Amino acid sequence: MILFQCDYNEGVHPRILERLISTNEEQTVGYGEDEYCEKARDMIRRKCKDSSLAVHFLVGGTQANLTVIDAALRSHQGVLCAVSGHINVHETGAVEACGHKVMGLASGDGKITAMQVKDAYNAHVEDSSFEHMVQPKMVYISNPTELGTIYSKQELQELYAACKECGFYLFLDGARLGYGLAAPDNDMTMEDIAANTDVFYIGGTKVGALFGEAVVISNETLKKDFRYFIKQRGGMLAKGRLLGIQFEELMKDGLYEEISAHAISLAERLRGAFEAQGYSYLVKNRTNQIFVIMPDAVLEKIKSEVGFSYQQRVDETHSAVRFCTSWATKEENVERLIAILERV
Repeated sequence: MILFQCDYNEGVHPRILERLISTNEEQTVGYGEDEYCEKARDMIRRKCKDSSLAVHFLVGGTQANLTVIDAALRSHQGVLCAVSGHINVHETGAVEACGHKVMGLASGDGKITAMQVKDAYNAHVEDSSFEHMVQPKMVYISNPTELGTIYSKQELQELYAACKECGFYLFLDGARLGYGLAAPDNDMTMEDIAANTDVFYIGGTKVGALFGEAVVISNETLKKDFRYFIKQRGGMLAKGRLLGIQFEELMKDGLYEEISAHAISLAERLRGAFEAQGYSYLVKNRTNQIFVIMPDAVLEKIKSEVGFSYQQRVDETHSAVRFCTSWATKEENVERLIAILERV
């Protein structure tokens, strides 16, 4: 069985594992105040070309999302996102459990627009009973989205401008950020993202780390007391250096970019194979997630050999499923999958 369900089937990049082993018996202070965390923070600031950024390390994506959102919002405020947004469909109501409503906006490709943000703002303030309703205060997006699509630089700039006009915070979930930046149709850098959001995070769990996300905050209001929220939400890892070491290694010598590009190149190879078989896509993208529409009969034949994720029913005889490549996907496994597709 070869697995393509997700981009966290494997453990950790060997370089990071070696570094964790070599530093294992060192003594450092805890809670992210060690020299490794500080060095990793500086490396991220340099990559974003902004020395004023606050950088905090958390363990996982859901933890990062709920901590950022809860820290930013007052009890009567909610967060806007695409209906397919991760916080809306795949986090078991974690944000709502903190007391903040997730307010879904229609989206066919996983993205939302500046106009939708303005419309949501106007719909609220122009309603005579606005104070009886949840007040939108933050916009959540992910890049890549849940459907593997990415925002262009212009789209992000327009969203950020709309958020500032409406008095909203813009928060970008970067759980798969490396794969978005490495996509052939991407025109953004990490510097662009830092300059056009109030807060975002750099995903490690899905992009080479054993675990960990780096939350990057530019908005001065959101920087205040953020460590209190990390602690309150159970996110302040006592052995914080384990996060700092991993991000230091990921940011060193272009490793993050290199392993992300590896996943993209193999995803492109798979796309060619799917297209050669005449298959179409639920949503087209150029990142590491491929949402392909396949006959149910074919899926039944290959499911004992290949792991994939079910997405949705398309018609009576076809389903959309997801195949993911990752930083650790082996070329031979891609070739095996291609051979299986050609055989059935």
